[in-house]
Amino acid sequence: MQVSRANLADFVLFLAIARHQSFSRAGQEVGISASALSHAIKGLETRLGVRLLNRTTRSVTLTAAGEELHSITRQGVEQKSTVSRFLDQLIAHARLHLP
Repeated sequence: MQVSRANLADFVLFLAIARHQSFSRAGQEVGISASALSHAIKGLETRLGVRLLNRTTRSVTLTAAGEELHSITRQGVEQKSTVSRFLDQLIAHARLHLP
């Protein structure tokens, strides 16, 4: 499976759900409704062909596959953030030294 930008956004949403163990709290963090968040994650689960979350009316927990994906995507998102910060600093530095 190739990961597109849309998929990366879905992984960020997935990480928010894993962090909060709640669609409503994760939705508040990322700025979308719990319903939209649920639909996005269902789409991700469909594309991956695996259930990532155990949902009940009161809680959300990660499945075994969800735990694995959480570990991998968390590292990837952290690395992407580090690279983005580095590039921002590099661009800012270059702008300071332009005539």
